Amino acid sequence: MAPTTEDVKLAPEEGEKKIEDVGEKREGSDSELEANAIDFDGPEARRILSKVDYRLVPVLALLYLVAFIDRSNIGNARVAGLTTDLNMKGLQYNTAVTLFFVPYTLLEVPSNIVLKLMRPSHWIAILMFSWGLVMTLMSLTSSYGGLLAGRFFLGVTESGFFPAATFLLTLWYRRYEVQRRMAVFYVAASLSGAFSGLLAFAIQKLDGRSGLEGWQWIFLIEGLVPIALALIIWKVLPDSPETASFLTQTERDFLVRRLAEETGSGHGRVTNQDKMGKKFVIAGISDWKVWAAVVVFWGNTVGVYGFTATVPTVISQLGYSAANAQLLTIPIYVFASIMTIIFAWWSDHIQTRSPFIVAGFVIAACGFIAQLAIPHPKYPGLTYGFLFPVAGGLYCPFIILVSWIGNSLAPSSKRAVGMALLISVGNMGGIMGSNIYLDREKPKYRTGFGVSLGMCCGAIVMTFVLRWAYARENRKREALFAEHGEGEIRARYSDQEMLELGDKSPFFKYTL
Repeated sequence: MAPTTEDVKLAPEEGEKKIEDVGEKREGSDSELEANAIDFDGPEARRILSKVDYRLVPVLALLYLVAFIDRSNIGNARVAGLTTDLNMKGLQYNTAVTLFFVPYTLLEVPSNIVLKLMRPSHWIAILMFSWGLVMTLMSLTSSYGGLLAGRFFLGVTESGFFPAATFLLTLWYRRYEVQRRMAVFYVAASLSGAFSGLLAFAIQKLDGRSGLEGWQWIFLIEGLVPIALALIIWKVLPDSPETASFLTQTERDFLVRRLAEETGSGHGRVTNQDKMGKKFVIAGISDWKVWAAVVVFWGNTVGVYGFTATVPTVISQLGYSAANAQLLTIPIYVFASIMTIIFAWWSDHIQTRSPFIVAGFVIAACGFIAQLAIPHPKYPGLTYGFLFPVAGGLYCPFIILVSWIGNSLAPSSKRAVGMALLISVGNMGGIMGSNIYLDREKPKYRTGFGVSLGMCCGAIVMTFVLRWAYARENRKREALFAEHGEGEIRARYSDQEMLELGDKSPFFKYTL
């Protein structure tokens, strides 16, 4: 049929659109070709990763520093007179510390599901503003009941940050790159103990100003910081390689490609672009290896949360003033930070996880044994000295475990749920840790040190169980690959089915 007049008029516009489409396609193809030409381990790759490092890791580290200070500053507030002013007795302080973990543990998995459904930067900004507001309002507390309410809602609002931040890092780095970045991020938790002590030492000097006690000033000032950060973080924090405005299209394509090919075996692909669905939620919750890792996690949280909330009191009971006790916590956490960084870089360098987890808990166990053996407070210097291996040994295996489980879960929706489950149930150890350092046992804390020692031993045993399970699965897949070959295995699945298999794919190799 001959073209009508109307068809002829439309033809030039259609022709222009086709040319534009072809141009866009060619541009996209050019960027993909350029991305494919970049060596994964070459200088150009390192330059691109450096851009990501400077934009992402310091921001997350700062946010976690603020978060950990806000959740643990109750220990500093206690030394500054919180329990005296609120007429707290017996186990009431332990109850206040514990209450934080109830909503904190219950809401982490739902939070990461929300994270996958919206932009991470926006969700994290909402969380930060919320917990900052709660912390600020806690400065107005005038009763024990008010303190309990504040701790509960602090747990609600902080619950999503750590699983969101650790999951976000796995969207940017390969399995033997993510841990050293995660360590820099997590070391903020170790340094928070030092900063919290230093800040508390300075803030206490405001005691009596404007009718507020020293502990009220601690809550007020340390609550306003996350509120201020929340107002800018939604714009600064990048969401994913696919949408990063600070990268060129070629750089974005390169990051997406190198992550897609990171299965550990050199074959197959994985994806971070899967949509959250019921089957991935079930897969993340039902993986028994995540639950086994929870036991290892408890080895950390039981000791860390009890230790963090109690160490200023332990030191003060050795004969030091309250102000000096705050300052003397600083070297302990600096030492823990250094150990965390060393272990993380070493573990990434030799591409293994489990031996470093075991080593950390062995060091912590030695510290706990020493604390139980030393006749407190007869040797204050010796007691103080053995707080260093306790902190260092507890902090350094934690991020290795989180990285290990993050390395072992795919696709990203299952990883989001599995990592959140690990962190949420694992943080229930904080409930135990908050109640085993009994006020009537100070400064010996035999129950606290003894239970923490037992949990370290349990974590060591379960680490060996996990390593055995992952190694056995790797051997099965290697045997399957040797028997049938890549082509025959690929023929059994479509590309989409293979991506959705994630860590169950025959091409996926677990980290040991």
